[in-house]
Amino acid sequence: MKYFWGLALCLILLGCDSDPGNRNPFLQEVRFRFELDLNLPAYVNLNTIGNPVYVDNPGVGIRGAFVMRNGLDSFIAFEASCPNQTPSACSTMEIEGQNVVCPCDGLTYSLFTGQLLNRPDDGNRYFDLLFYRTTFNGNVVTISN
Repeated sequence: MKYFWGLALCLILLGCDSDPGNRNPFLQEVRFRFELDLNLPAYVNLNTIGNPVYVDNPGVGIRGAFVMRNGLDSFIAFEASCPNQTPSACSTMEIEGQNVVCPCDGLTYSLFTGQLLNRPDDGNRYFDLLFYRTTFNGNVVTISN
């Protein structure tokens, strides 16, 4: 019976191994927390659904974050680095309407879903945008990872 419990414990521990195959090898996941006061002029676009804002404050993500209101009381935020490029001089994405485009490779991503919109059909693995958590309280949006 003692061997049974030992074997069961080993199987449980092996079963808890995380899947590194889902992690983006190009981007490190940095820890941060940043508050955006919607009363400030820099974030006034967030008072309307579908108007993204680029937050490039030091310590926010790797290259900053894109934040967008996607409902009355909900927001979505993504890393501003191209998810399929190692960070470099050209790897900060640019806003084009409700999408962002990576200047390094021309790939386009939706700011509503984070999904790659023009995924190449070349057999390579491509990553979607790196998602950040958001909370909304009063007039303050908090983004964090």
